[in-house]
Amino acid sequence: MSRLLIPKRRTPRLTRRELLVGAAALSLPACDSAHPRAGFLGAMERVNARLEAALFDEDRLAPEPPAEEETPPGAFPKYFISEAVPLAPRNWRLRVGGLVTRPVLLTLEDLQRMPRNGYRLRHHCVEGWSAVATWHGVRVRDLAQAVGASPDARFVEFRSFDAGYWSSWDRPSALHAQTLLAYGMNGYPLPPEHGAPLRLYSAVKLGYKMVKYLTEVNFLPEPTGGYWEDQGYEWFAGV
Repeated sequence: MSRLLIPKRRTPRLTRRELLVGAAALSLPACDSAHPRAGFLGAMERVNARLEAALFDEDRLAPEPPAEEETPPGAFPKYFISEAVPLAPRNWRLRVGGLVTRPVLLTLEDLQRMPRNGYRLRHHCVEGWSAVATWHGVRVRDLAQAVGASPDARFVEFRSFDAGYWSSWDRPSALHAQTLLAYGMNGYPLPPEHGAPLRLYSAVKLGYKMVKYLTEVNFLPEPTGGYWEDQGYEWFAGV
């Protein structure tokens, strides 16, 4: 069972994009849950994914909200699919593999020694709400360079210890300048309820693509779906 903990707050104004995505999510029960990628809706999603990919610019940065818009401490919604907040296994490591020259196992200290980047970004949830936080960590593009990711790896898969939650991304989105493997939030170490020790965060995708509690990053020739994507949610899920 999934756990979504959202403190009380004022209802936000929804953008056109959020309304369309929310409407699509509401339509999911009418789909064939056993074959979420089949039929007319599956074909339309594939067309939509190609269109979104064609329009995507990996060099265009999302504007950073001003500091006064940052969501107050404790008010940023928490989400995981495990029965309780997942806690990192003893001797946690991040495994990086797939089509790479130098597969590695990285400790948190290894990641913290890599070039650090930070961004204040607005989070967009498929359910219609948004929140703002500042994240810091390692850009996926810097990790890809460090391990020698092959040009044939057109997709990047992210896996976790949150009851097996995962998602796969198109490579341009994963290597966007504002896509981070974040180990910090709002100037502090990433707390367990938000994905410690390491989570994915980006300005260019909807919230369910942001895999928390990371265990693996794999550079692959084909996409592998995702926890929600395999249940009918949009795969590209761009903002």
